Amino acid sequence: MDVTYTNEPLDRTARTYVAGHRGLVGSAILRRLEADGFTDLVTRTSSELDLRDRDAVRRFFAETKPRSVFLAAAKVGGIMANDTYPVDFLSENLRIQVNVMDAALEQGVERVLFLGSSCIYPKFAEQPIREDSLMTGHLEPTNDAYAVAKIAGIMQVQSVRKQYGLPWISAMPTNLYGPGDNFSRTGSHVLPALIRRFDEAARDGASSVTNWGTGSPRREFLHVDDMADACLYLMDHYDGPQQVNVGTGEDITIKKLSELVARIVGYEGELEWDTSKPDGTPRKLLDVSTLRDAGWSPKISLEQGITDTVAWYRENVDDLRE
Repeated sequence: MDVTYTNEPLDRTARTYVAGHRGLVGSAILRRLEADGFTDLVTRTSSELDLRDRDAVRRFFAETKPRSVFLAAAKVGGIMANDTYPVDFLSENLRIQVNVMDAALEQGVERVLFLGSSCIYPKFAEQPIREDSLMTGHLEPTNDAYAVAKIAGIMQVQSVRKQYGLPWISAMPTNLYGPGDNFSRTGSHVLPALIRRFDEAARDGASSVTNWGTGSPRREFLHVDDMADACLYLMDHYDGPQQVNVGTGEDITIKKLSELVARIVGYEGELEWDTSKPDGTPRKLLDVSTLRDAGWSPKISLEQGITDTVAWYRENVDDLRE
């Protein structure tokens, strides 16, 4: 792999734009940067700046002139949402990425971190999935439109590096969870969906809970605060064209995950499985050796992370979208 490790950290006094600061990842990145002493952070809500609006994005960059950008803005969702609205996931993510990166290039932004997703890799990629597995096989059909958009983002970063020599980079996180996650009934990913389902079942005294699929697929989960820490670490220390996997290097079956969530929330009923529903990719574990070799590893265990997320969910449940 063509990799360069650098010792030129971001300037903590330079203007830094966090795109998507209200989302799961963006809000964690903002917290991390604030904690690390960044003094000129720029954010905009979607009502203040629609990143799908090319002219508005160009004006914003011309006015603010950030020196670095964390591109965490995206349209995201679970299996059902991705499978039902592929046009939305493809079109909106392409527009967000192209608009932000084109405007950043136009203003000569020195450093950009583009955030993708592990769904960019082939459905049946060899496990654990290495960065060079990209585009070597067919994608998971339930979220291939979203994956193609993210692959295009990686290519745009690589193209900017090749044509203009700017040290822009890409990071591909595994499944993320934590404070600020989407717990909605129709748009959430597996872990927040399980937390909501089991917490409601525990409060309602339900005798059983039915989950989708067989419970056999294996998934890797990373706390979003660890992800934010990795993003800053990469911006400070990494310079290379290839996307970098960010994860724990460990996975768990959905069945075992369900049992763990049930125990943490205090649900004592039966767990049942609707095998007529899709499982999705059988296994998706990232090879994180590139990031580990660069000197970074996660700090938050899955049990501790879920415990903290359950506490956050219960404190904020009345304000969360349905």
